[in-house]
Amino acid sequence: MTPNPKQLIMNLLMAADDHTLSSKEAVGSCKLFGIRENNVRVALVRLSTAGMVEAAARGSYRLGPKAAALADDIARWRSAEQRVCDWDGAWLVVSTGGLSRSDRVALRARERALALSGFRLLDSHLYLRPDNLIGHAEVVRDRLYKLGLDAAAPVFSVQDLDPARERHARKLWKGELLNASYRQTRVKLESWMEQAGQLDLEVAARESFLLGNDAIRQLVYDPLLPEPLVDVQERRAFTGVVQHYDQVGRDIWRRLLAQLSQAPAPQLTS
Repeated sequence: MTPNPKQLIMNLLMAADDHTLSSKEAVGSCKLFGIRENNVRVALVRLSTAGMVEAAARGSYRLGPKAAALADDIARWRSAEQRVCDWDGAWLVVSTGGLSRSDRVALRARERALALSGFRLLDSHLYLRPDNLIGHAEVVRDRLYKLGLDAAAPVFSVQDLDPARERHARKLWKGELLNASYRQTRVKLESWMEQAGQLDLEVAARESFLLGNDAIRQLVYDPLLPEPLVDVQERRAFTGVVQHYDQVGRDIWRRLLAQLSQAPAPQLTS
């Protein structure tokens, strides 16, 4: 699946060591995916207007104020396993019953915050997840609010769900499907890395981006469930392979961007 130019530019900025991207690099990178220079220009203007990117220097862009916090949170996928602790059966709960649904922007931010933090809907207004993250309710509450959950939403821990809700809660995540996805993506990444050295640089860059983008997104939205809801060792093996793949992909893109930096600069306006 070909990424749209805004998505590609944002992903490249988040992956860049210094979170900056030149016009030449943006145009050359998007060209690998069949995206025309004019579409890159339009994407940069729209991202700038939305506060997602801003000028870092002449002909260079960096993450804007509206993207920096989310980018920092997404980058936490690399240390996700370090945030997990043993599960004693308690649940973290978010109540959205008193929140407005008429503000579509706030609703999207709320839903994204809950999804990124691994919460699932238990009933009409109660979301929950296992309380197996270090720092428990206090830390998770703070993260949810930073990600866009309404500050009026209560976030708390419970240990005494009734038996029916307990059974329902444990089925909210499809553990076997998660386990299968860990294995399948891990094998796909390992197979690609075995033959990556034989690929043309541009082909390797394009393929590494597409495969890596999907794998990292899988980790970013992973609920970090405990045993017995998922196979934790399978998830850790998957995470380790994605971390290695990420380094391989970064090396490929560093070489490509170094090549692109030697090309004449396009005349982009912001």
